[in-house]
Amino acid sequence: MPAPTSKKTAPTVRRVAAGNRRSGRPRAATAAARIYSDLRSELVSLQRRPGEAISEAQIALSFGVSRTPVREAILKLSDEGLLEIYPQSGIFVSRIPINALPEAIIIRKSLEETTARLAAERATPSQILALRSVLERQREASAAGDSETFHQADELFHATVADVAGYPGIWKFIQQVKVHVDRYRRLTLPQSGRIPKVIAEHEAVLTAIEAHDPERARRAMEAHLASLLDNISATQHINPEFFDERR
Repeated sequence: MPAPTSKKTAPTVRRVAAGNRRSGRPRAATAAARIYSDLRSELVSLQRRPGEAISEAQIALSFGVSRTPVREAILKLSDEGLLEIYPQSGIFVSRIPINALPEAIIIRKSLEETTARLAAERATPSQILALRSVLERQREASAAGDSETFHQADELFHATVADVAGYPGIWKFIQQVKVHVDRYRRLTLPQSGRIPKVIAEHEAVLTAIEAHDPERARRAMEAHLASLLDNISATQHINPEFFDERR
């Protein structure tokens, strides 16, 4: 005769059952978040080109989900200005709004001048080594001709400066502001001499941080990000089909 189940085992059974339910098929919200993240990455990296049509059905098929989470992700990306929805025509990757770039770059520049200055005041030897390691990763990516790894290391360099400054939330805010700037920056990387110039500018920022010279670090970051403003016209001239001049 089996031993009777004690009252203490009941909560355990319920927890296991709940765990099994959670480990099953992702809920729609989880699927929508995953689709949003993957699709956003493709849009920002220009894997999906401005003007390209987006198919809800295709995305749902590739993720093995219904159209509901796909639609949620698409609406969120539309709110960010990365997709344009036309009820009678379809969904399209938005073109880069050229008139919005200067303001976004100026906001970013102002905030990152502050993080560079504070990083120079506060950086510890181990934090400086971490920044040096990221810069070395950029050099390796440049030598290998790997623009995607270079871009990821570029992002990490700026995020690490904000961490060293003690304000990682500033970088999170900048990421929201600079979504179209990131798409534009992807177009600048293939330009002759651009990647070596970025590395040299990062080296100047890091050298100032290492020397604990806040004003020099601020100026180095200012010069680095000001170059993005200078390149807008040339980049648009090379890739006119990627940009939208509407106000």
